[in-house]
Amino acid sequence: MSQNLFELPKPRGGEIIETLVERGAARVEKISSFGCASPKNFWYDQPESEWVCLLKGGAEILFEGDSSPKPLREGDWLFIEPRRRHRVEKTSADCVWLAFFF
Repeated sequence: MSQNLFELPKPRGGEIIETLVERGAARVEKISSFGCASPKNFWYDQPESEWVCLLKGGAEILFEGDSSPKPLREGDWLFIEPRRRHRVEKTSADCVWLAFFF
């Protein structure tokens, strides 16, 4: 595991998720994405709240019911309520996220 949030691990295909801290029901993850997207017809439907910040790169997130994806650039963050269905439409090849689940 890298000790630097901006350092990308070597790509192994898809996303690399590193749990940085986990205490009780809360966890912090560093997610490195390499030009990937959610599989066709797949939706995240998480039981916990998620606060996510795009630290590096660019991405697009689509929430169920929205007509178009929300573009994200470095520094943009989102709060995602529990059970709010969403998917990653695309990421840049150097995308780094910081996600807090609680």
